[in-house]
Amino acid sequence: MIECKLFLAGEFVSTNKKLEVTNKYTGKLLTTTCLAHREILNKAIIAAEEAKQACKELSSYEKFTALTFIAEELENKKKHLAKVLSIESGKPIIYAIAEIERAAQTFLIAAEECKRLPKEYMSLDWTLNGKNKEGLVNYFPIGIVAGISPFNFPMNLAVHKIAPAIAAGCPIILKPASSTPLSTLELAHIIAKTNLPKGMVSILPMDRTTGNLLATDDRINLLSFTGSPAIGWELKKQSGKKKVVLELGGNAGVIISEGVDLKKIIAKCLAGAFSYSGQICIHAQRFVVHPTRFDEFLSLMKKETEKLIAGDPLKKETRISCMIDEENAKRVDEWVKEAVKQGAELVCGGKRKKSFYEATILTNTTSKMKVSAEEVFGPVICVEKYNGKIEDAIKKINDSKFGLQCGVFTDSVTELDLCFKQIEVGGIIHNDVPTLRFDQMPYGGVKESGLGREGVKYAIMDMMEPKILVK
Repeated sequence: MIECKLFLAGEFVSTNKKLEVTNKYTGKLLTTTCLAHREILNKAIIAAEEAKQACKELSSYEKFTALTFIAEELENKKKHLAKVLSIESGKPIIYAIAEIERAAQTFLIAAEECKRLPKEYMSLDWTLNGKNKEGLVNYFPIGIVAGISPFNFPMNLAVHKIAPAIAAGCPIILKPASSTPLSTLELAHIIAKTNLPKGMVSILPMDRTTGNLLATDDRINLLSFTGSPAIGWELKKQSGKKKVVLELGGNAGVIISEGVDLKKIIAKCLAGAFSYSGQICIHAQRFVVHPTRFDEFLSLMKKETEKLIAGDPLKKETRISCMIDEENAKRVDEWVKEAVKQGAELVCGGKRKKSFYEATILTNTTSKMKVSAEEVFGPVICVEKYNGKIEDAIKKINDSKFGLQCGVFTDSVTELDLCFKQIEVGGIIHNDVPTLRFDQMPYGGVKESGLGREGVKYAIMDMMEPKILVK
């Protein structure tokens, strides 16, 4: 059994506090790594402070070279990295491979964006006293970035913090999820081969107490957190004067209009509903269907859901596997049973075996039931009707404390335009599920779903501050 070391400012180190990482499918011990304690984190912050000037002075070419090297190495090591990711997270290998490919693409996007960091010229003679004055606005790195990434995309969501930080010229300290730290520690071995300043990147698994210091330490200038709303908003309260970006998930909706060819969209709906057992921030959780298409859609979804191959995530035919742990599977089971007691109809699924939960479809749910109102973060969907008017579908989608993304299947330009204007989310996905994301697009939500936007260019802008020269 190999011990995976922490990545502290360019060096690989160990601590006495061990962290066991399990194979999520078998439950057996996979390997051990370490948890960083307060002193290790302090060393990382000091190293980041010492590297700030060198990071700031990196040329676009130097950053581009490092970022493209990392992207190429991720592609070269794709099979190995995908296997590590699949085992530590329980994610089917087909999706693990796609995640490594996306991570490589995210670094490549960052490599391109670092060549076009913004500058602008301003005429200042709009007022009488501005005559013969002009301004040059430049953007400078904000300083030290702290990133906290979740278990569900252990590589790519971490990369969405690391790659923009490098492109912006900011040192970053990343805390990966304790249940899935291996992917990013593997990434550290690639980063260590670049010519980036040693203190620019640290990857440190930590317990929650130590991790909270990323919010409270005034030497850190920006906190980027992806995870649950309860933890995210609490960290924001603790963050003092630092800038905070939060991506907090939701209960994403899908509208299916009358004129849609259901047979053509069912594969997309199935993937949005049950990929990685629904453990995705933009999991397609609430389907709102035109009344004339409801019965056919529900029948098709049930038929295709029951065909899903469940089992070992390392088998290429597997499409649904275990959840991250038994505790979350039990929670999902409790929510489904509670909904049924409250009047929901179980269409299919609804059974648990240890950490595995069946792909489950419910109908006759209400917006007050947990399976609809909360982020289920499991393989459960609710399928309901709207009254046939797009305004009613929009109202049902907006009847939520969350607002991350929404899928809209329609061939009507009028309906799409109305959805774009009136649905309270960060993104509308036309003729696809809300689970769709491209890594260069702005990504984030409103209401309880978060604050600010990820997506490489938009994350870079959060990691920079404008400064004007008036002359």
